[in-house]
Amino acid sequence: MATQLVNPTASFPGFPVISSGRSAAASPYGLPLSESCVSCKLRNNSFFCALPSASISGLERIKHVNSFPAGAVVFLEGHTPRGVYILCQGRAKLTTTSADGKTMILKIAEPGEVLGLHATISGRPYELTVEMLQPSQLTFIGRDDFLRFLKERGDVCLQAAQHLSRDCQSAYDVVRSIGLSHSAPSKLAKLLLQWASGARAVNGVLQMKVTLTHEEIAQLIGSSRETVTRALSSLRKRGVLQLRGSSLTIRNLPALQALAAD
Repeated sequence: MATQLVNPTASFPGFPVISSGRSAAASPYGLPLSESCVSCKLRNNSFFCALPSASISGLERIKHVNSFPAGAVVFLEGHTPRGVYILCQGRAKLTTTSADGKTMILKIAEPGEVLGLHATISGRPYELTVEMLQPSQLTFIGRDDFLRFLKERGDVCLQAAQHLSRDCQSAYDVVRSIGLSHSAPSKLAKLLLQWASGARAVNGVLQMKVTLTHEEIAQLIGSSRETVTRALSSLRKRGVLQLRGSSLTIRNLPALQALAAD
């Protein structure tokens, strides 16, 4: 069955475009959508959120706010770039697929990130496929409007350059993690430690939520679902971690760190 892409500026059942005139609107996916960047309570120090008020006002005139359900494909690898998407709420997986059909997740995008930036600026096809992992709010800016916005606002141009630099560093980290690790368990340990970096330890135990499937974890580390399942089972039997549903508990952090160093 062919994948149906979302038209970022068209309104149809399930993919509403929020029109201007209100600061917030209801979403069919349970999200409190905010259409105004000026009054948005989700603002942080990322890309567009950190722009001066004059640039924020310019952004208001060219953007379109959309809500997307989990599983929605925003754009496909190889397609002509239509513009950029700012991830305001939710999470998305960025994937690439080889000629033989093997898929690899290069990154899990978090709120504040800009999707499709490189392709939109360069004019080359989208280098990744973006699929939503959960109900999300995105802000779309068409390519012509965005390029004009960059030319008119030097602060926006600088923010775009910094964002591209971070994307490049993220790609380096992926290559380093996968290319220099000798085994799948080592790659998995590094990934778990990366996720645990923001978790709070209680009595030496780290707890976090893992919403990805074994298949998606395998795609993140360049392995197979079966290998990930075996590695997690081995770590559980050794008392290194415990996984119940989406709740992951790391009970022996030094052991996990030692495995990641192999």
